[in-house]
Amino acid sequence: MKVAIVTESFLPQVNGVTNSVLRVVEHLSSLGHEALVIAPESIGGPKEYCGARVKRVPALPLNSLLKIGMPIAVPSRKLEYLLDGFAPDLLHLASPFALGAYSARIAKRLEIPTLSVYQTDIAGFARHYGLNMAHSSLQKIVGKIHSSTDRTLAPSTAACQDLLKFGVPNVHLWRRGVNTTLFSPEKKSASLRHSWSAESKIIVGYVGRLANEKRINDLAVLDKDPQVQLVIVGDGPIREKLQRELPDTIFTGFKSGEELAAAYASFDLFIHPGPNETFCQAVQEALSSGTPCIVPTTGGPADLVTQNITGYIIDTSNPQSLKDAVHDFMKRADQSEMQLMSRSSVVERTWAKVNSQLIGHYESILKLPVALVGSEQVA
Repeated sequence: MKVAIVTESFLPQVNGVTNSVLRVVEHLSSLGHEALVIAPESIGGPKEYCGARVKRVPALPLNSLLKIGMPIAVPSRKLEYLLDGFAPDLLHLASPFALGAYSARIAKRLEIPTLSVYQTDIAGFARHYGLNMAHSSLQKIVGKIHSSTDRTLAPSTAACQDLLKFGVPNVHLWRRGVNTTLFSPEKKSASLRHSWSAESKIIVGYVGRLANEKRINDLAVLDKDPQVQLVIVGDGPIREKLQRELPDTIFTGFKSGEELAAAYASFDLFIHPGPNETFCQAVQEALSSGTPCIVPTTGGPADLVTQNITGYIIDTSNPQSLKDAVHDFMKRADQSEMQLMSRSSVVERTWAKVNSQLIGHYESILKLPVALVGSEQVA
């Protein structure tokens, strides 16, 4: 099988979209399929990954667009030449927006079956920044893009429901995998915990990009709590602002690999307050590490956590709710059971299994002519 993957983000940008594309390319390569990655131009990006060629198309460094900090591809005839020359059996659109929309039109003209993966709530980001008119317009744009593809995969029930509200047909639930070997309770580090809190405070951690839409400033109530040590792992445009607003919080900067695994496993609780996450891989990695999680009632993370069993699903914008959840955990006699349940809730969700499901979606699309693909909806 020949699969062209058109992605709005790829290395050297590191984010959820890039991570998912890397795992898909690795899986395709392991099965002997041929993949081509098409992504926006970016300084320092690789020309090949795991046997797949990486081709770049012109892009503008619109770091200010919704403050998402990634290049935005410019429609170019080069894209049509790349797709026509590669002659893929199927086109995979990863979190399609500008580049994905243009690619979908080309695929229709070239009669290439198309699968799209919904991963970034761009409309939600616009609403967070007070751009209400943009929010409505972006909803329509996103709905139109995904409606033009033969099948859309979404990572959570909330994301599926959003797409159905946008009028997108043929939506299927497809979650993300997790590296359960890397992210494991065995990576817990007593020395790391001591370096964070010699006073044995409860350690509450966040991992991710430091940007306004993540609502990290909502954690101020935990920063002020003398029984809590807040640890922020990651980097981003508002790091300096957060360091001023959260003076007692430890900021570690960006971590990856074994250092990141040790951080997850060394937290007592993990928290992700962002309300616009379609999935949130960081929550899944924390659970795999045996760390119970606190997540918002909105978005994809609520799918991953079971209330009072693997964590807490609360209004994370409410300071009292946040404080109550942390203090409830501190008083619990079954903390170790919660840790075991957190690990077991995701331990079978390997990337190999999840990407085998993806191949199944590819094969289903290829069984019928593009115009005859069914309209089954999964929520």
